[in-house]
Amino acid sequence: MTIILFLVDTSASMCQKAHVNGVQKSYLDIAKGAVETFLKYRQRSQDCMGDRYMLLTFEDPPNNVKAGWKENHATFMNELKNLASNGLTSMGEALKNAFDLLNLNRMQSGIDTYGQGRCPFYLEPSVIIVLTDGGKYSFRNGVHQEIILPLHAQIPGTKLTKEPFRWDQRLFSLVLRMSGNRADERVDGKVPHDDSMIEKMCEVTGGRSYKIRSQYVLNQCIESLVQKVQPGVVIHFDQLLTTNATNGEGGGGADLQFQSIKRMIYVQKHPQQKTFPVGFWPIPEPYWPDPKSSSLPPRDAHPKIKIIT
Repeated sequence: MTIILFLVDTSASMCQKAHVNGVQKSYLDIAKGAVETFLKYRQRSQDCMGDRYMLLTFEDPPNNVKAGWKENHATFMNELKNLASNGLTSMGEALKNAFDLLNLNRMQSGIDTYGQGRCPFYLEPSVIIVLTDGGKYSFRNGVHQEIILPLHAQIPGTKLTKEPFRWDQRLFSLVLRMSGNRADERVDGKVPHDDSMIEKMCEVTGGRSYKIRSQYVLNQCIESLVQKVQPGVVIHFDQLLTTNATNGEGGGGADLQFQSIKRMIYVQKHPQQKTFPVGFWPIPEPYWPDPKSSSLPPRDAHPKIKIIT
């Protein structure tokens, strides 16, 4: 089962108009159309069976959850149609609420196997798609220049991971930068990343942001997102320097610079059972459990694998 969570910006700035195919549309209407287009493209894929769709907004809880774990597809579409823009751009709180909703049942299912290593075959692949205008992050106490996620822990097991997300959860953002005047629809080359703070948050989780300049680019990015909805986990590969390498005795290969990177590792389903095959070798924890300790130390969301160069 793949969880696809749409986080729609319902702030007042989403009322601004953009020129789309000769018609003036609000950013919120464009965002609604993007969600519907994504669902149409996704239903063409053979992997769409078992998908669960969730719809969240930037409102305060519990009003922010329009379609969660219990709502069906009809409720999802009805709530999407009735969205209205009348709030603040509380990006940090909205992201934290989205991650909390995804992590609601993970402790009960034991999918994270804290203290026993990490098993790539125990995963609940999730994708968060944020649709926003990339405006300033406004809160009740003022305007912030950065995305600040609240640190309060409401979900059981939150303190066992340093970050609010997990290694099988990725964040993508469609940042609407469409003009109110008629503009060139087609853009050659790759769609650029957005330069707002949401790009850094997407990059941390293994995703990316898209700067949307036209309806044509929006459809192009939606097709790209549909292809990226694949089961897998994000792993951080880092360099482990040996004694010879630090002393400059690494030989010819020492001149090659190793870059610390995060990569998505795909986990293929069993072709007949449509489930993930169970393995026997988990990725070990970065610590040795202490039997005298009353609690486990928190782990990084993405495991670090050291590579000797």
